[in-house]
Amino acid sequence: MNLNRKALSAASRVVAAVHTPAGLRSAQRLGAQVFGYLELRLDALATEPELKEERILRIQPRVLLTARHPAEGGCGALSLLQRRALLEEFLPVAGAVDVELRSVRAMSGLLEEASRRKVQKVISFHDFRGTPSLARLREVFRRSHHAGADIVKIATLLNGARDLAVLLQLQASARTPLATMGMGPLGKVSRLVLAAAGSRLNYGYLDKPQVPGQWPAPELVRRLEEVLP
Repeated sequence: MNLNRKALSAASRVVAAVHTPAGLRSAQRLGAQVFGYLELRLDALATEPELKEERILRIQPRVLLTARHPAEGGCGALSLLQRRALLEEFLPVAGAVDVELRSVRAMSGLLEEASRRKVQKVISFHDFRGTPSLARLREVFRRSHHAGADIVKIATLLNGARDLAVLLQLQASARTPLATMGMGPLGKVSRLVLAAAGSRLNYGYLDKPQVPGQWPAPELVRRLEEVLP
């Protein structure tokens, strides 16, 4: 991908999700500055022999670690102890770590260590059934911010245009870093619109989508070149 100055601005806002062996191999071939972050979905890759620290060190410095809670889309029904152990193992190679709001208390020690290492903390919330009210999402944002989030991430299922409008209102009112995104039939549209509205992180994929509504990460960069100011 030939990235000019404008494309680099778009690329810095894109997170490329790595959740399959093929995606991991793709990530290992990428240059250091192609995307803002490469998200390693440790819950999906936990049994992969290629998931070795020395290999990850060759990917790029901006690795975002995620070991997702099963109730928010995590793979393999991993326990809290398993997810925490994975995050702790790979924290030394991370630029950021993602912990769900529901897991903040149980992961407090990990988050404190992330702060000591100057690893960015993404506190996330996912709703795969719909989009909560604006008041509810503002409360999620407030709690995540107070939990020490450097970036708050909110992803919801969009059942119609009104749901997208809720996320846009939330994004517009944020005074600290927020990443919003929609899933479902309106997901692709939402990711462009919300990025243009200021969403800090915008997720694509390298191998295949994780959720309905994602763009391939390189194409997302190209699309954002067209819509970002």
